[in-house]
Amino acid sequence: MKVLLQKSLHGLLTLIFKVEVKGLDNYHKAGDRVLIIANHTSFLDPLLLGVFLPDFVTFAINTHISNNRLIKPFLGLANIFVMDPTNPLSLKNFIHFIKQDNKAVIFPEGRITVTGSLMKIYDGTGMIAEKSQAAILPIRIEGAQYTHFSRLRNVIRLRLFPKITISIQPHTHIVAPAGLRGKDCRKYSGAILADLMTEMMFQTSHYHQTIFSALLEARKIHGGDKIIAEDLERQPLNYNSLITRTIIIGEQLEKITAIDENIGVLLPNSTKTLCVVLGLQLHGRVPAMLNYSVGSACMISTCRTAQIKTVLTSRRFINLAKLDEQAERLEAEVNLVYLEDIAQKITLGNKLKGLLNSKTVEYWYNRDQFNPDNPAVIVFTSGSEGTPKGVVLSHSNILANHKQLAARVSFNAQDLILNILPMFHSFGFTTGTMLPILNGMKSFFYPSPLHFNVIPEICYELNATILFGTNTFLAAYGNAAHSYDFYSLRYVFAGAEKLQQNTRDTWSDKFGIRIFEGYGATETSPVLSVNTPLDYKADSVGRLMPAIEHQLETIPGIKEGGQLHVSGPNIMLGYLLSDNPGVLVPPKSKYGEGWYDTGDIVNIDNNGFINICGRSKRFAKIAGEMVSLTVAEQVACRTWPDALHAVISLPDPKKGEQLILLTTQEKADCKTLMANADGIGAINLPRKVFVVKEVPIMATGKIDYPAVTELAKSKI
Repeated sequence: MKVLLQKSLHGLLTLIFKVEVKGLDNYHKAGDRVLIIANHTSFLDPLLLGVFLPDFVTFAINTHISNNRLIKPFLGLANIFVMDPTNPLSLKNFIHFIKQDNKAVIFPEGRITVTGSLMKIYDGTGMIAEKSQAAILPIRIEGAQYTHFSRLRNVIRLRLFPKITISIQPHTHIVAPAGLRGKDCRKYSGAILADLMTEMMFQTSHYHQTIFSALLEARKIHGGDKIIAEDLERQPLNYNSLITRTIIIGEQLEKITAIDENIGVLLPNSTKTLCVVLGLQLHGRVPAMLNYSVGSACMISTCRTAQIKTVLTSRRFINLAKLDEQAERLEAEVNLVYLEDIAQKITLGNKLKGLLNSKTVEYWYNRDQFNPDNPAVIVFTSGSEGTPKGVVLSHSNILANHKQLAARVSFNAQDLILNILPMFHSFGFTTGTMLPILNGMKSFFYPSPLHFNVIPEICYELNATILFGTNTFLAAYGNAAHSYDFYSLRYVFAGAEKLQQNTRDTWSDKFGIRIFEGYGATETSPVLSVNTPLDYKADSVGRLMPAIEHQLETIPGIKEGGQLHVSGPNIMLGYLLSDNPGVLVPPKSKYGEGWYDTGDIVNIDNNGFINICGRSKRFAKIAGEMVSLTVAEQVACRTWPDALHAVISLPDPKKGEQLILLTTQEKADCKTLMANADGIGAINLPRKVFVVKEVPIMATGKIDYPAVTELAKSKI
């Protein structure tokens, strides 16, 4: 009877949901004693696993579910092990059951997701796996969350018959360290299991595709009428209109450019810039995002480095940003193409053709035409410690970083990101621009992060739910804002520079908001680690994203931590360097090809949380001791929390190097700094303090250390 029923349900579910099972060989390799762990997307999940797994596996459910009058009639269709969470013997009995070489399914979240992402993973499931010595078989159910059997109504767009995929991953085991007992063992096993689940969510995600393919996929999931982009012109774009405009502008840009050509983009945060970038990528061109805040000489240098011959810009932008002189100098080196001139060439016929093509794009667009591992964008490093380099990111680099974030953070289609970071910055491009557009969220493009009084008002008006920023910008917004301006924010993420304690306290005390500090680099697309609601530790930058390997290199003279090297799917394709223009230099470190040396000295604790000690270049050797410039800055920040500080090192004839502090704090001196050092030795503190009107910062909010160094030299 059960076999006949299973076959009938198999045919029915395959017909209506086009169910696809991947990795069945992994199921057979797991053996006889298996604990199957799966994400919980809907009420369909037990039925799907019961029907599509080869054996009649046992499902572990709690007494509350088993007594539900709606579910009780169906319990006879499967093998059930009822567990009472209030009875310790129930857990022991289940472990004993697994030990008898049985296969059992358990949902470690303990409930159906109400966010669309993984929820809390209970430690008990990890302990069951560890005590039973069973093989753990992770299974990802994808697609059932879009059915009306999920609990995501009013969160995402539900559909009648979405495609459902069941992905079976390779099995593994949990082995606790010798001597670990009781609660410590339970916590350890639970943490391992939680990491297995997030790794599973990432490994089964579809990131190996082009950005335009991902855009089409997002439209299919969230609907063509879903509003996903808006700027100060207040003309919202939905998926249909964004794709139509991308096709129209892309056709015009195709005529004046070549495949694989690097095309400069000198434009502000706006929906028009988004369409230009997507239009270039649609036809295999590579947008190179130019930093318009660095001056004409630096822009010309970056154009030479990336061998850029054509730069797309706008007369209106040039006038409003007062870049006329820079544009004139730039035009002597490259061909400046103005969007206003392109717009005049777009006829009614072009628009109608673009509209038709957007409706039929699934039929004519060749998803295999361009390799996802080809360059998608060039973003130039800020040059905060040297000459800017071109960082080449592939389509897969960017999309992988999105999926890594999604495995840890519960974004959803109701979110609105206020994108204040410029697109020429990797933080603004990948997370502020592409993350929302390709994942069903709305992004509001604001042209400058420096409008400290306006941005809190914009956030309040839009009911924004997510904000990305740097410490410098978040501190300024926190001081300028009304205490209710940020009432709607769910997440505030800080990166690019150290989050200071006074900024953290201001947002917590004034707005009741916990800032989630993260860490990354342009070369890593950019997020390497981040604190989340599930994994949070104050004063850390969170845990590494899924699928990132790391090594800590021992640095002579530095007692705590090591220099961080990383590898993973989000690591850049390579650099474009000024001394070898146009030639891609793939990442490589002492640990091999594909590894990226971050140059940062970090500590990683037993739970995986990272603490940044400083950059290797941000250490000075004084009297034979390695001294962190970052530590000295932190002392200054604690001493004068309302001022801006920068510490650099300069040569010293007696001790090798000396630390110099530049600060905006009036009457700052070494004596006051020493009094607030909290036990930090004098060798770690600046010998000279210079009060300045402004500490040089970049458009991205980072301190401009080369400029600080030159300013310090002028004062000695």
